[in-house]
Amino acid sequence: MIFEKSQAISLKSHPEYSEKWLQNHIVNDTGLLGLGDLTVKDVERRQPRAGRLDLLLSDPDSGTRYEVEIQLGATDEAHIIRTIEYWDIEKNRYPMFEHIAVIVAEDITSRFLNVISLFNRSIPLIAIQLNAFQVGEYMTLSSTTVLDLVQYAPDDDDEALSPPTDRGYWENKGSPKTLEIADEVLKIIQSEDPGVEFKYNKHYIGLGRNGMPDNYVTFKPRKEVLGALFRIPRNDGTTEFLESSGLDVLEYDKRWGHYRARLTESDLDNRRDAITELIRQAKNGLSEPETQD
Repeated sequence: MIFEKSQAISLKSHPEYSEKWLQNHIVNDTGLLGLGDLTVKDVERRQPRAGRLDLLLSDPDSGTRYEVEIQLGATDEAHIIRTIEYWDIEKNRYPMFEHIAVIVAEDITSRFLNVISLFNRSIPLIAIQLNAFQVGEYMTLSSTTVLDLVQYAPDDDDEALSPPTDRGYWENKGSPKTLEIADEVLKIIQSEDPGVEFKYNKHYIGLGRNGMPDNYVTFKPRKEVLGALFRIPRNDGTTEFLESSGLDVLEYDKRWGHYRARLTESDLDNRRDAITELIRQAKNGLSEPETQD
C-alpha cells in the first residue's frame, strides 16, 4: 500500500467549488454527512417569509426528518439562527414527524460550538464539520460530528407526553399480522420478566407493570414488519452479535439509545434465541451479550 499525504482544501476560498457544488454531492450521497442512508425529500425548500432550506432529508425507516443548512467556511450567528428557524417551521408544518436541525460548515469554532451546545439542551441539533482534502490527484470529503444529540430514552416522563391508545389503533396503523408478531415477542419477554404487559401509546407500544411504564423494549408495528427497539448502550459486543444474528438490523438510534430491528414471523422460529438475548440485555442493562457455558 502506498502512503499519500493529504492536503486540506478550503472550499470557501477555492475558485472551482461552491456551496451548490457541495450541496449536489450531498444530494448524490447523503452518507457523506455520517447520519446514515437518508433520502432527499427536497432541495432549496422554500420557507414562508424565511428564505430557502438547503436540504430536507428523511430516514426512510423511522420517518425522522433532518433540516440541513450548509455553509462554506466558518459558521456564524446567521447560520445558526437560520438553521433553527427552518427546523421550527418544518416541525410546526409537519408535527407528525420527528425533526432534527443539522448545521454543516467547514469550520465550527469553539465559540459557536458553545452556543450550539446550549441550544442542544432543548432543541434536537447536530453540528457537522465537513472538510475537503486533496490526496494526490484526487479530492475527498470528510465529515466529523462535533455535536451530537443529547441521548435520552423514552421513559416515565415521556409516557405522559404520549397519549394512550388501544390495540385497534395499532392494528390500523400497522396490521393485525404485525400485532400478532408483537404478541409472540411479549411472550418471550414475559418468560424472562413475568408481570409486564403492553402499554399502547400514540407513537409506540411500550411495556408496563402495575400500570407504570418500563420501556426497556418498545415496538412500532408496520404493515409487514414489526419494528422492535431494545434500550441497550451502544457497544462493540452487541453490535457484532447483531451482525451475525441474521436479524434485519437498522442503524443504531443514537438519540434514544436503542438497537433497532425489523422482525418477521420467520424470526420467531429461526432467530428466537437472538431476540431473547436482546431482551435480556435490555432488561438487565447489559452492555455485552451473555455467554453460554
